[in-house]
Amino acid sequence: MLLVKWATPALAFAAVLAVLLLVNRSAPEPLPDVSALAGPAGQPAPQGTESMVAALQAGVKADPADAEGYALLGDAYYQRARETGDATYYSRADGSYDAALSRNPDDLTATLGKGTLALARHDFRGGLDLALRARQLAPDLVRPYAVLADAQVELGRYAAAAESLERMAALKPTLATYSRISYYRELDGDLPGAVRAMRLAVSAGAGSAEGTAYVESLVGNLQLDRGRYGAAESAYRQALAGDASYPAAQAGLARIDAGRGRFAPAIRRYRRVVERIPLPEYAVGLAETEEAAGKLAAARRDYAVVQAEVKLLHANGVNTDVDLALFEANHGDPAQALTLARRAWAAAPSVRSADAYSWALYMAGRIGAAQTYSERAMRLGSRDPYFLYHTGMIARRAGATGEARRLLARLVGQSPRFNPLYGPRARRALESLR
Repeated sequence: MLLVKWATPALAFAAVLAVLLLVNRSAPEPLPDVSALAGPAGQPAPQGTESMVAALQAGVKADPADAEGYALLGDAYYQRARETGDATYYSRADGSYDAALSRNPDDLTATLGKGTLALARHDFRGGLDLALRARQLAPDLVRPYAVLADAQVELGRYAAAAESLERMAALKPTLATYSRISYYRELDGDLPGAVRAMRLAVSAGAGSAEGTAYVESLVGNLQLDRGRYGAAESAYRQALAGDASYPAAQAGLARIDAGRGRFAPAIRRYRRVVERIPLPEYAVGLAETEEAAGKLAAARRDYAVVQAEVKLLHANGVNTDVDLALFEANHGDPAQALTLARRAWAAAPSVRSADAYSWALYMAGRIGAAQTYSERAMRLGSRDPYFLYHTGMIARRAGATGEARRLLARLVGQSPRFNPLYGPRARRALESLR
């Protein structure tokens, strides 16, 4: 399979999904071209997403029958969600895409946008259906395959995802192609190959300062997982060179500080990120750093922020079962974690949901079942530090001493500072096995 071992220099780009950034690693699409809606001839096109939203709103008001105008407005709302972390923009985007499709059921922009939005909300089966529809509308374009591959990966259909990615590469190797191949290789445990692919994604160009910062932040995250802390810091600072307050890069630097035991600057940096964009991922990072620093009252307050933000995401149609299951297992109610993780696995049996389910089972004391699902989480050979930590700790509790020693030694050797709470616990567990 070409994605596993690229055979020619022309295909030598090695892995996608978040969220998030909110929930996946899909590459940012360019902002919609609204120059035709910018006003009288000679007037400059709008700059920035807020201005684009205003121009597109004016355009659809002037021409309510314009399906493509509504589709582009949906794209602009989705971009605002990326930039602000405000989940209410998801609902606005959804409404705009629906308006476009009610006017033209074959509108490709709206179909792709609604598919991307479904993935951002963790509705992977809905995203898959929309991606297949988009591919039917435009089988020779790259963009439908991007949404299709994302959905297939999150549903655990890795062979099908590989075929979609190969088709993307054959059609046009773009930033979207490279970033998804990077993620595929990351899942497969090939972190160096994932970094190489993301570097090619950077070279392909993101089309905006936010897009460049986004891709550089992903490079930083990969280097951090590899334990290449200097390279990770360099990537984050490169991201900040284009956008000095970019949240993912600032959070990455906070992770580096926290891993080094520099808790005060890490907490300050995390606090600024959470004040700007209070996503659960960042609030959890802040609270865990506060807990590691012994600031337990502050940690409890920020864990409460996580729960409030999750409620807001749910209110706007975002399914957070996997992330919330891990949060509840570590910091909340293990029984609730088990319910959420079981539901996530049933909906999308991927390695991510298997990892969450295995850890929820572990925290509930069901070690035999936890082993079963940790094996499923590791079936692709992941080198994700959290996967290694969970699987190693489960093996240790199960009495599989050799396997636990192997996994925890790999984790400590690869990424000893991956988390200010769990990194030290992994080291102590490994020492107990020695």
